[in-house]
Amino acid sequence: MTRFVVRPAARPLSGSVPVVSDKSIGHRALMLAALAGGPSTLSGFSYGHDNLSTLAAFRALGIEILDDGAGHLKVAGRGLYGLTPPAAPLDCGNSGTTMRLLAGVLAGQPFASTLVGDASLSRRPMRRIAEPLQLRGARVEGRQVGGIAAGGSKADLTAPLSIGPLAPGERLRPLEYVSEVASAQVKSAVLLSGLYASGPTRFREPLVSRDHTERMLSALGVQVNTAGPLIELVPTGDPMALPGFDLELPGDLSAATFLLSAGAIVDGSTVTVRGTGLNPTRSGAIDAMRAFGLEVGLTPGGDALGEPVGAVTLLGGRRLGAQVGGELALRAIDEIPILCAIAARARGETVFADLAELRVKESDRVRAMVELLTAFGVPAEERPDGMVVEGVPDRPLKAIRVQSHGDHRIAMTAAVLALVSEDVCVVEDVDCVATSFPRFAGTLRALGAEIAVES
Repeated sequence: MTRFVVRPAARPLSGSVPVVSDKSIGHRALMLAALAGGPSTLSGFSYGHDNLSTLAAFRALGIEILDDGAGHLKVAGRGLYGLTPPAAPLDCGNSGTTMRLLAGVLAGQPFASTLVGDASLSRRPMRRIAEPLQLRGARVEGRQVGGIAAGGSKADLTAPLSIGPLAPGERLRPLEYVSEVASAQVKSAVLLSGLYASGPTRFREPLVSRDHTERMLSALGVQVNTAGPLIELVPTGDPMALPGFDLELPGDLSAATFLLSAGAIVDGSTVTVRGTGLNPTRSGAIDAMRAFGLEVGLTPGGDALGEPVGAVTLLGGRRLGAQVGGELALRAIDEIPILCAIAARARGETVFADLAELRVKESDRVRAMVELLTAFGVPAEERPDGMVVEGVPDRPLKAIRVQSHGDHRIAMTAAVLALVSEDVCVVEDVDCVATSFPRFAGTLRALGAEIAVES
């Protein structure tokens, strides 16, 4: 087990750094490369634990993946029906994206499979994907938790998930489905299963969630029609229709937000993150930073399989309390913990709302962030769907020793807040940071922070 030891910033942070590739895009690129009708090459692959879970799963499903150890993968795609039955349950680790998206792919297969995960993933809700897949004829079973509520809501399902098989010659049915939650994982599971269907898939969500899957499928020639929160996918019927492709994976805007936020709370800093994905459905964190009064510049730099890419620069600015809720909260849902760090140093009150999804992540992140902020001496109040943070802009925060409780985003947020504390801080149990940002500490050091990783 390792820990971060962080000293207060003695000077402004400064520099231009790359960032780990976007793991959301990495998952989807691996999956589509495996299902393509020819070879693909992925460059800049992240070795975060979540992406490695997806890689291991497809190897277990018979896909040949050559990895040079430097982020370059060669994937020998075998078409929609080229997967082979796994010899053992597929271990998704802590990756909800792996489990939910892979369920969509496996729902259309003529063999049975089982998806398992670690203790944290095994508590996360899976009925949200099981229900639409079952409605289109897939066989999906999980462990039932809870009972029928007074309002008639169904018990949820959790992993392990047992999926399939379809009978010989059987295909999934067309589907029209209205999701109760705006979730890219649910949407992607349904769309990927739609590749195996005998007719169109029409999916509607309350708000537009991140659209990586739609962009990549469209760039590969699949007919995907979108109108706001309504998406339609029309399958080709050809199992070899997806072409192989070459992709330089964009940097992860979510990971970049931790570096930009460190610059935002250390006065006088200027931080640039290069080669970052600029997908507008993922840019909620940038809009939220601007709502705090910060100046953030974007420099477009091209396109990667339908994904805009460029540089993001934090130029400073005033930190003022803000309102983060609704569609903005959805587009910044993964970055809410680190946005709390900006709120902690803002002048005035920040209200975070519409954060129910944060309570079913690796931890209950609403409660975890209120506890973390309180430990640093920042007044914070938990609410049923969010929190209220009263900023402490004019004095250093308390120096603390804190546990991450196995949540990578809580661990990184604590390390960033430690940069404006009164003395050395220790963040325990940070092995989890490798889930999404294996070089977090080193990248922060490159900007001038004093952060050490100790066993």
